[in-house]
Amino acid sequence: QVQLVESGGGLVQVGGSLTLSCVVSGRTFSTYAMGWFRQAPGKEREFVAAISGLGYTTDYTDSVKGRFTISRVNAKKTVYLQMNSLKPEDTAVYYCNGAPRLTQMRGTDFPSWGQGTQVTVSS
Repeated sequence: QVQLVESGGGLVQVGGSLTLSCVVSGRTFSTYAMGWFRQAPGKEREFVAAISGLGYTTDYTDSVKGRFTISRVNAKKTVYLQMNSLKPEDTAVYYCNGAPRLTQMRGTDFPSWGQGTQVTVSS
């Protein structure tokens, strides 16, 4: 579909904050829902958050509600994930991906992924 480049990861202490960015190449960004996913060592990739094409609707997994905020700037073809109150359990490689509809973000087997960005939360 499109090329995805994640960035912004790093090492933070418990309770800290970090903002991830995902730059999307292609010409259909504004029509696609975008989401963030993460994969911790020894675990499967899981859904984190998603946002509809125009940014009016969002969806979060329960474990990050109230702490993470997904947003997008379509003119920049970029989706963000603002992460606050970080916990060690948030440690993972974070990936972004897109789909035509927001409802497709959960439980979808995406055919390809970017390189991801590592988030490490130390205690």
